[in-house]
Amino acid sequence: MTRVYRVLRKAFARSPLDGEGAYRYGGRWSSPGTRLTYTSEHQSLAMLEYFVHLDADDAPLDLVLVTAEIPDDLPRQRVAADELPSHWRRSPAPAELARIGDEFVQREGCILIVPSAVAPHESNWLLNPRHASFRRIVVSGIEPLNYDPRMFAVQRRPRRKR
Repeated sequence: MTRVYRVLRKAFARSPLDGEGAYRYGGRWSSPGTRLTYTSEHQSLAMLEYFVHLDADDAPLDLVLVTAEIPDDLPRQRVAADELPSHWRRSPAPAELARIGDEFVQREGCILIVPSAVAPHESNWLLNPRHASFRRIVVSGIEPLNYDPRMFAVQRRPRRKR
């Protein structure tokens, strides 16, 4: 089993892997209208992936961490960073990345493992909720999540004397 993680608002925890957010709004690896569930291989990466989209002055207080278990025999495809265009980490994301995810879903893939733009030596696991084997992925935990307040503090470094 492989464990993956996802951060989301508590209101969406009833169906945490349904891909509704990506379907409505798209993402780095998918266009609006394509249903994919974005998860991360580490809890810390899931937290970072969500954090980069937060407004420090209006961070939600109702976040949860979802943990899911993926059977090792589910089909998966990996995209390596060196297979991507040189500007793949830019924000907003280049359109060719969304095409990769859209085509993956159209080909009826199950799991697409992609490098994280935030931490490129780590991976995000994109899950296709419409794949026949998706039902074998099990949510094993949902727990409240709070970011450390220091993550929102503006840090001022003292100037060095020369």
